[in-house]
Amino acid sequence: MSAVMNNVLNTPVEPVSESPPMKADTKEHAKARPSVTAAKPAARKLSFKPFFLAVLPPIFGLALLVLVWEIVAAKNSGFPSPMVTLQEAIHVFSDPFYQKGPNDQGIGWNLLLSLQRVATGFGLAAAIGIPLGFMIGRFKFLAGMFNPIVSLLKPVSPLAWLPIGLLVFKAANPAAIWAIFICSIWPMIINTAVGVQRVPQDYMNVAKVLNLSEWKIVTKILFPSVLPYMLTGVRLAIGTAWLVIVAAEMLTGGVGIGFWVWDEWNNLNVPHIIIAIVVIGVVGLLLEQALVALAKAFTYEEVRS
Repeated sequence: MSAVMNNVLNTPVEPVSESPPMKADTKEHAKARPSVTAAKPAARKLSFKPFFLAVLPPIFGLALLVLVWEIVAAKNSGFPSPMVTLQEAIHVFSDPFYQKGPNDQGIGWNLLLSLQRVATGFGLAAAIGIPLGFMIGRFKFLAGMFNPIVSLLKPVSPLAWLPIGLLVFKAANPAAIWAIFICSIWPMIINTAVGVQRVPQDYMNVAKVLNLSEWKIVTKILFPSVLPYMLTGVRLAIGTAWLVIVAAEMLTGGVGIGFWVWDEWNNLNVPHIIIAIVVIGVVGLLLEQALVALAKAFTYEEVRS
């Protein structure tokens, strides 16, 4: 027995080594796994692609617009070139708030007064149109009563209401505000009513089971669900209001960006007309983007599992 144990203890033990198949598998996995250092340069190259896609198309679009403008100016001697208009714009915006009389004021004062009219008419339309849209969408009787009125008056051009405003208010400023009001109220009423009507019936059934008051139904159920529709109506209304105020001021006169355009046309100052067009477009774009940001801030998306 002791001889056997001595033979076992004296037998040398070879170290355990990895089998060749295991080494082959490890190499294959290493080849299949992409290296981190090799992926970094590719990621850096791809990171600039969204930036170029966001920046280059608008630049090319503006460059194309300026090119067409330059061609038109070269073909027509009475049409100002982009460089002439730029020089006039620098002169106009060097003192935008000058005052030399009731009808001779800088573009800044005209723009501020137009925005004030839009804010007044738009605010009145929101104060009346949004609650009315809630009531039309909530109660079938009111929907049946107001739907024919909305369908009849909505297609009417806002400028067609301007003589009615002049007849009733006897002044140009409230008539322009009236035109803004009447063109802004329809999108708010329609979109708000549609949003209320599309609230899931299950929500209303839960409200009945819980015996919620009408105020809690409006604030806790209807308002959060209708908010995206309501903000869409607000966006459509502000765009229409800004379009209408220019035309209304051209007809009523006084001070405003629309009157400024018409006055410059009477003076045959075409560069100032182009400057006013650009200003009107920029202000409309800023109003639109502000409301888009507001809609995104208050709109939620359902999380899908």
